Amino acid sequence: MLTLPPSVRIYVSTVPVDARKSFDGLSAIIESEFGHDPLQGHLYVFLNRRGHQVQLIFWDRSGYCIVKKRLEAGTFRLVRSASGEASHVEIDAAELSLMLEGIELRGAKRRKRFHRESEQSRAA
Repeated sequence: MLTLPPSVRIYVSTVPVDARKSFDGLSAIIESEFGHDPLQGHLYVFLNRRGHQVQLIFWDRSGYCIVKKRLEAGTFRLVRSASGEASHVEIDAAELSLMLEGIELRGAKRRKRFHRESEQSRAA
């Protein structure tokens, strides 16, 4: 179980990535395909083509960390589909946990919840 602060965003690649890629290869994808700075501390998730391996990479103030998981049976599924030709989707920590546990969310409905307005949206 990963415990992430609310400031950490989670991005999942919609394009399969070679599971042999490591720190430099994954951080290059984050920069070139996502247009993000991989040193910001956000969590990036990559699935391989067959969908049975997942890699999570993040920067923890002093270096990159990679967490890998390989399934012996079954596949990981993207929680959401990307709109248009987007290279990634943003999910929350609960969706990541469910994805890593193999729980299918396609037919599930999210009930309405209170969300505090951010300072930016109130100023606009």
